[in-house]
Amino acid sequence: MNDCLFCKIIAGDIPSAKIYEDELCYAFRDIAPQAPTHILVVPREHIPSCAAVTAENAALVGHIFTVIAAIARSEGLEQSGYRVISNVGPDAGQTVPHLHFHILGGKRLNDQMV
Repeated sequence: MNDCLFCKIIAGDIPSAKIYEDELCYAFRDIAPQAPTHILVVPREHIPSCAAVTAENAALVGHIFTVIAAIARSEGLEQSGYRVISNVGPDAGQTVPHLHFHILGGKRLNDQMV
C-alpha cells in the first residue's frame, strides 16, 4: 500500500531501528517508546488490523508470534515478563492501519494497562 507508514518502513523508504527481518515480517524499535523496550513487529503483507486476520493469513500471524518470543528472549525479557499489544481501530488507539504488535517490557508495567 503506497501511503502506509509501515509499508514505507518495510520497503526502506523511511529509516527505522531494525531488530529483525525475514521474508514474512519486520521488527523495529518504536520511535516514541512507552517502556524501556518497545518494539513493533509487522507483517510484510499489508493487513489492516487483527480484524482482517483470516484463515488464509493466520499462519503468518502464528509466525509473527514465534518471532515475538525470539525477540523477547534476545532482549532479555523472558524472566521479568513483557506485554504484547495490538490495537484495532481508532477508538483502541490504532494510529497506523497496518497490523502490528507492540512488545513492551524492561520495567514493571502498569497493572491497569490491559
